[in-house]
Amino acid sequence: MASFRYLVNNVETSVAFYADVLGFKLIEQYGPAMAIMTKNDFTLWLAGPPSSAAQPMPNGDKPQPGGWNRFVLQVEDIETLVSKLKSQNIKFRNEILQGPGGKQILCEDPSGNVIELFQPSH
Repeated sequence: MASFRYLVNNVETSVAFYADVLGFKLIEQYGPAMAIMTKNDFTLWLAGPPSSAAQPMPNGDKPQPGGWNRFVLQVEDIETLVSKLKSQNIKFRNEILQGPGGKQILCEDPSGNVIELFQPSH
């Protein structure tokens, strides 16, 4: 299953916008850190400043709205997959992070586009 994550300045404001303006339905919310919304077959994750997705990268870069948007691929075993991808010289922007909903890491495609690999905590 794939989802799309947007970094946002304020989860509450963003949930209201996507629900009231664009007709999304709120599925889950983790306080000011994150909300999951859907519309038809589209799943949107809204990640606020306290989320793991907004943590600084090892080089000090801080993810900001508009510059770190990416699609999310949910995986069963993130540690095994990351080990396999690293052995294939896939570039990663960070190490595995633990957040309120699970574990995540950012890798890049050959053009430098970001892909988030995510393992839910349930």
